[in-house]
Amino acid sequence: MPALALVSGDAGAGKTAFVEALVDRLAAAGWTCAVGRVPEYEGAPAAWPWTQLAADLPGPAEPAAPATGEFAAGGSVAGGLSGAPVPGGVSAEPGGGAAADAPGGDEPAVARYRLHRIAGIRLGAAARRGPVLVALDDLHRADEDTLDLLTALFTGPEPVTGPVLAVGTYRATGITPALTGALARLARTEPVRVYLGGLAEAETAELVRTVAGPADPDTVRALHRRSGGNPFFVRELARLLAVEGAAALDTVPAGVRDVIRHRLAQLPESTRTVLRRAAVLGRDLDADVLAALVGEEAMLEAVDRAAQAGFLTADGTRFGHILVRDTLYTDLSAPRRARWHAAVGAVLERLRPDDVAALAHHFGQAPGPDAATRAARYATAAAERAELRCHPHEAARLWQQAVAAHDRAGGHDVRGRLAAVIGWGRDLAVTGHLDRTRGLRAEAVATVERLADPGLTADVLAAFDVPAVWTSNDDEELSRRIVAAAEAALAVLPADQAARRGRLLCTLALELRGDTGDRGRRAAAEAEEIARRLGDPALLAFALNARFMHAFDRAGLAPERARIGAELVDLAARHGLVTFEVLGHLIALQAHCARADLAAADAHAAAADRLAARYELPLVGVFTAWYAALRLAIAGRRTEAEAAYRAAAVRLDAGQMPGMAAGLLPFALLCLRLSTGDDLGPALADATAAGPYAPWVRPLALLAAGRRDEAASALRSLPESPHDLLREARLCVAARAALALDDRATMARLHAALRPAADELAGAGSGVLTAGPVARHLADLATALA
Repeated sequence: MPALALVSGDAGAGKTAFVEALVDRLAAAGWTCAVGRVPEYEGAPAAWPWTQLAADLPGPAEPAAPATGEFAAGGSVAGGLSGAPVPGGVSAEPGGGAAADAPGGDEPAVARYRLHRIAGIRLGAAARRGPVLVALDDLHRADEDTLDLLTALFTGPEPVTGPVLAVGTYRATGITPALTGALARLARTEPVRVYLGGLAEAETAELVRTVAGPADPDTVRALHRRSGGNPFFVRELARLLAVEGAAALDTVPAGVRDVIRHRLAQLPESTRTVLRRAAVLGRDLDADVLAALVGEEAMLEAVDRAAQAGFLTADGTRFGHILVRDTLYTDLSAPRRARWHAAVGAVLERLRPDDVAALAHHFGQAPGPDAATRAARYATAAAERAELRCHPHEAARLWQQAVAAHDRAGGHDVRGRLAAVIGWGRDLAVTGHLDRTRGLRAEAVATVERLADPGLTADVLAAFDVPAVWTSNDDEELSRRIVAAAEAALAVLPADQAARRGRLLCTLALELRGDTGDRGRRAAAEAEEIARRLGDPALLAFALNARFMHAFDRAGLAPERARIGAELVDLAARHGLVTFEVLGHLIALQAHCARADLAAADAHAAAADRLAARYELPLVGVFTAWYAALRLAIAGRRTEAEAAYRAAAVRLDAGQMPGMAAGLLPFALLCLRLSTGDDLGPALADATAAGPYAPWVRPLALLAAGRRDEAASALRSLPESPHDLLREARLCVAARAALALDDRATMARLHAALRPAADELAGAGSGVLTAGPVARHLADLATALA
């Protein structure tokens, strides 16, 4: 029995590709396949796609009896669909006149009936030989004769019979009145209906791979979002990606732009004007704002037309594809865009004064210093809101926008610009851009040093309340400048400004991390007392971070750090301080790992990773990757642990975190061999690579080189270990050299220093490495001293 399938979708959805794939598959299975395409240009002969179809359909195997007494179903039938004249004068030859013209005296209705009969006979003849596929592409452009012929084959007085599958494709957003009528007539045949929506993300990745080679998941995700999964858009973006790289994700490919412009040209000029104004609003349309800009009736009329044409979603609330919006927007001249942004901003101030992010955007694109001043104010408000919602990536973008707006406004608001600079640096740090953060902090410190305003200095320095878990500074010179500025401000800060003082004390303590003096510890303790007295959760979280940084003044303080971590997790979770909640989990991970409670450490690592994934905090994965390597080291799986350490080191970008990265991998590999009892030689080959750990590694390296006297001298000249996460690991490495050199004085000193950590894993409190159980090193020292 004959069957009909109707395939619809947006422009570029893959309707033609669908037909081509179906033709290939069925032709391979032995079907006769005929394809007719409605031309894009005007002036083509009536029912032209059927002429194309006839060229693919074989004629009857042998002449048939005359169908009506007027014409036969042999050569004349073929001629009626392929260009030769048929009885009655009907022709389908290009330029030969429409079927309805009926040269020779036939009435149009008679001529149309004859053509329908001919087509039915031709299809029937082909179907008697085997199954037939008839595909008509782009029915949204078809003339009435083409559509009449299609409907006649299925609903006419003499419908086609036999194994015939007819497939018609049309653009879902371009249905003409003629097509509407044809679809209504065909509905009684219950056709199969297929709607081609956008590709899924996995399908988009496959298409991108075919066109441009493999792409990373983030690129595929961005490309899928930008294209809406439209295969044509995906293909064009992928081609651009192959040539221009990631920049392609912010542009409209020329082929896509040309198609969109061609389609837009079919709309009335008034509708296009409204769409251009709408493009300035962004992808989403605010009907009230658009109506205020162009008038209510003009807006409604344009939205109706644009939605029907598929440029807007069916409800008229947004552009169907961001590429449509971007094409409209980029086709505007820069002066026009700027003026229209200013107009949108003025309307928003009246209608949506609380939409600070949108106001910041539009005034940021508008001309003049007054608009720039407004943009800075709104961007600051929007950034602060983003931080409260723990959206650091958005906040960083908005702070950057605020800084740019301050500069365009002339930079007269020094305090406001400094706040924006520090805010920008704060959120860049949280999102993993620590190198840029250091540059912004240095800029802010230089400014407050020049202005010599203690109150402003306190506010600027204390505003950088970024959680910190590693106990080495990334830029010691910058830290010294911050410490000096903070001490100067504290010296003159009025006593009644407790909250400001508390935050400045936290900043001071954090910059003194690892210091062997007690100033940082005292500052942290005072800040904690202030925070608890004021009942300020955010300040208390900051103060607990500062206290953690100074919980290393002796070995064996993992239990204290575990309590700090637990309190931070509870406090931050109750008050929505997400980054400090992550910090609490990382501190707890380290402390439990030091005490070999790996189940608890695993739980905290998993919790930190979950929060990092939810809030896009990339640096968390650096620490948990090192922890995963440490777990292998603790299990004694040296080969696997070495590989995991090297992989973790790749993620630890020295440009972003030099205070952690410097020398860490070689020191971790040395400690790994100490913990497993393996030969240290391979890890001692280049002691200079150990960076800040080199003084503790050098005695062992010199011993391995047979330079015993130099090794003894190096051991005796060891400095005091920084008060940090790797204190116990350094002491244990020094203990191995003291044992080899039989330096009893050093052995006694190290034994006393390590004794409080007897139940810990040396160095595991860092969450990144271990030199094995402290108890084993203590036992070896005690035996040697006996």
